[in-house]
Amino acid sequence: MLDFDTCNTARLRRDPDYDGRFFTAVRTTGIYCRPVCPVKQPLTRNVSFFPTAAAAERAGYRPCLRCRPETAPFCPAWNGTRTTVERALRMIEDGALDHATVETLAHRLGIGARHLSRLFLRHLGASPLQAARTLRIGRAKRLIDQTDLPMAEIALQAGFGSIRSFNAAFRTLYGREPSALRRGPGRQGAALCASAHA
Repeated sequence: MLDFDTCNTARLRRDPDYDGRFFTAVRTTGIYCRPVCPVKQPLTRNVSFFPTAAAAERAGYRPCLRCRPETAPFCPAWNGTRTTVERALRMIEDGALDHATVETLAHRLGIGARHLSRLFLRHLGASPLQAARTLRIGRAKRLIDQTDLPMAEIALQAGFGSIRSFNAAFRTLYGREPSALRRGPGRQGAALCASAHA
């Protein structure tokens, strides 16, 4: 993880070279963003930085509706981790934890579940289940933004076990139902986020 001053300088400049290398969390709003987010900059004393979207969510932050950091949680910041973690992430992205346990995933990787969880926390700042949840919500958010599919179909395609768990995940992360986000970037969702950062 980059040091605080490097991250802060990059986010104040909205430096695209750092996009994906860290995420900015704002304590006063409970929202996290990419360093290139166009909304009004929060005060330095109110920000902290995380290496991944999953780590920011694990700490209780919600993704910005303007820059949508959760839709690309496994970007350059994830490179350089151990081969085991990279393999696990590819398997999670393919749905390995949508209907199975961390123990099953660890067994497929040839290691113990506790060891896998320790590797995730060390390299990603989040557990395998949190990484899976972030990916699943990201898949669902893309389908909400880019298709007219019914919410039940989106839940199924994104890997949720039920419409109830789909709705609960969105209420927890965004504070609203999934259908309330079906506006696309740049419309009401962007306005909500911009006002939250003010």
